[in-house]
Amino acid sequence: MLITGISLALLAGALVSLQTIFNSKVNERTGSWSTTTMVLFTGFIASFLISLLVEGKNTFSFQHMQPWYWLSGAIGVGVVFCLVQGMKLLGPTYAISIVLTSQLSFALLFDSMGWLGLEQIPFSWNQLLGVLVIVGGIVLFKFGGSKSEKSEQSPGTLQSDS
Repeated sequence: MLITGISLALLAGALVSLQTIFNSKVNERTGSWSTTTMVLFTGFIASFLISLLVEGKNTFSFQHMQPWYWLSGAIGVGVVFCLVQGMKLLGPTYAISIVLTSQLSFALLFDSMGWLGLEQIPFSWNQLLGVLVIVGGIVLFKFGGSKSEKSEQSPGTLQSDS
């Protein structure tokens, strides 16, 4: 069970990265809102068809669901739009690093507080330290390049085309 969960989580991370790259390429040819619409519409079609195949008539069984859970689709619009814009402004690795760190930070907050119907998991300083280590890694990734890379990128350096 644990191995399956880890495998699915790893696959989800790979798919998010792949989707982000695809979304970025679509956004190069069209606007961010068109990209968001296309991504969510094709996702709707795919999930609807797979749901019909896997769950059949239970696809439309929504008993005991809080009405505010229906906002999930609208939240998805914000996710895709912000991710496409972040990729355009920051590049894939930096943008995804920040997104995943933000996701982990908010998951820690929601778990620790027991918000949104989650089972409350006691907060520990080790969890916070883990998030801060990841943030430190992102800072090193972005600003900790080698000296030769920095000298090549410095604005006062003239480069010849020969």
